[in-house]
Amino acid sequence: MKRTSIDHIRVYRSPLDHRRGRLVAGNLVLPCALGRSGTTHAKREGDGASPVGTFPLVQAFYRPDKGPRPRTGLSLNPIRRTDGWSDDPTDRRYNRPVSLPCPTSHEKMWQADDVYDVVVDIGWNRGPIVRGRGSAIFLHLARPGFTPTQGCVAVEQRMIRRLLERLGPQTRIEIVG
Repeated sequence: MKRTSIDHIRVYRSPLDHRRGRLVAGNLVLPCALGRSGTTHAKREGDGASPVGTFPLVQAFYRPDKGPRPRTGLSLNPIRRTDGWSDDPTDRRYNRPVSLPCPTSHEKMWQADDVYDVVVDIGWNRGPIVRGRGSAIFLHLARPGFTPTQGCVAVEQRMIRRLLERLGPQTRIEIVG
C-alpha cells in the first residue's frame, strides 16, 4: 500500500535538556538530538545551535553500502566517497555540495561512523545563501545516547526509514524554539 507524504513535521525542544527534543511526524513521535547549544533564532556558522523556523526538506542522501535504498518521496541520491559539503564562509560554494578533495573547509558526507548513513538536507540558509549564517543543517542519524549535534536534528537509526517513508517534496520541517 502506498503511503502519502505528510506536509509538516515539528521538532520540539525538551524543557529539561535544550540539546534534546522530540520530532512529530503525523502519528510518529521520535526522540531526537539537537545542537550542543540548543536552538536559536540567530544562527551562525559554528555556533552549535539548531535554527528555529520552518524549512523545506530539499533532498535526501544515503550510503548504498549500508543497506537498501530507502523509500521516500524526496529526491534521493547515493553518497559517494568524494562527496562533501562546504562550511567555509569564504568559499563561493558555501552551504553547497562539493567534490573532494576540496581545499576549503568542508564536511565529508562519507563518514567513518554511521551518522551520515542516511541524511535529509534541511533547506536552511538558502535563497539567498548568507555567508556565515550556518551550513549543512541536516536531519541525520543520532549517535548513541543522543549526544548533541553541531546544529542538526538527529533520530535513531532504526526509525529513520519509517520517517523517510512519510516525507515528500512538499514536506516542511518546523524547529520550534
